[in-house]
Amino acid sequence: MNLSEIGYRRVVVKLGTSVLTSGSKSLDKAHMVELARQMASLMKSGVEVVLCTSGAIAAGREHLGYPNLPETVANKQLLAAVGQGQLILAWSQLFSIYGLHVGQLLLTRADLHDRERYLNARDSLNALLANGIIPIINENDAVATSEIKVGDNDNLSARAALLCDADLLILLTDQKGLFDADPRANPDAKLIKQVVNIDDSLRSLAGGAVSGLGTGGMATKLQAADIARRAGIEVVIASGHHPKVIQHAVCKEGIGTHFTALENPLESRKQWILAGPKTTGRLVLDSGAIVAVTQKGRSLLSKGIVSVSGQFERGATLQLIDETGREVARGMSRYSAKDLLSIAGKHSNEIESLLGYDYGDAVVHRNDMVVL
Repeated sequence: MNLSEIGYRRVVVKLGTSVLTSGSKSLDKAHMVELARQMASLMKSGVEVVLCTSGAIAAGREHLGYPNLPETVANKQLLAAVGQGQLILAWSQLFSIYGLHVGQLLLTRADLHDRERYLNARDSLNALLANGIIPIINENDAVATSEIKVGDNDNLSARAALLCDADLLILLTDQKGLFDADPRANPDAKLIKQVVNIDDSLRSLAGGAVSGLGTGGMATKLQAADIARRAGIEVVIASGHHPKVIQHAVCKEGIGTHFTALENPLESRKQWILAGPKTTGRLVLDSGAIVAVTQKGRSLLSKGIVSVSGQFERGATLQLIDETGREVARGMSRYSAKDLLSIAGKHSNEIESLLGYDYGDAVVHRNDMVVL
């Protein structure tokens, strides 16, 4: 593989459980070694690789002999705790065939929510890569609760791509890519080879709630692709069982669905706002504020706020929505929920008299905002 023909410096590869198990109950080590070989080939060509892997719970079930456990959170955490060690052991052994070392990073949303922990995770990733070690990332399912979970490894991989400033995110799944209809129900469904803009019509194609298309399937992959491309990262969704799929994706050989990166990527602070903190409140904006925020590049002022929901403190990340409920932006609030309930709909010059203090005219400054 000729590095000069690749054009990528750093690539994140996300592998779903369906790819790792090949649809069975256990890890498909034969297929995993082939994927490891492709990633090792990239590393030998000078392209840095980050692996975001699912499969801990499946590995735990296999190692314990498929116990019949009730489907409780505690039992899923048990399986993840057992399986994570088995999963990292498997990858370590497979990459060692090619003379490569691996390092494990287990993350939760809490690690991405706090700015300092976010930067520490980024430093750890970069240190591993600088020393030729493949970072292997998974969600810390053994301790994560619903409040601190990212929730799926598609979105986790997008956040990992932002963390390490990757050029390309490859999402490997049991589908060939994004189709214009459900390929299992419609034999005439056609593969969408190129996506320049992710809009509501494209999101509607995600539909359903089953693996391949829907929640945990194509829907979360679209979310991940949207996060990554806003940071200037190209994305490919492709079948994890296509021969030499990783090499084809990196060499831009027209495999799967390719998502074009935005030409003007977000700066690092806005990448963190988009990738890290969980939104804790919502502000409904009037039509004038919507235009100011989305079309004129303005900060959000208190006058444009119609209503406030949620309990949050100053510095929280909020959803900015229009009066139909559509999210138009996301940003960090300079005021608490209690403050905003007092100043919503009021002119900026009234803030100090209403609160007894002010943190500036802007409720959400444009430098702390990501327009969606």
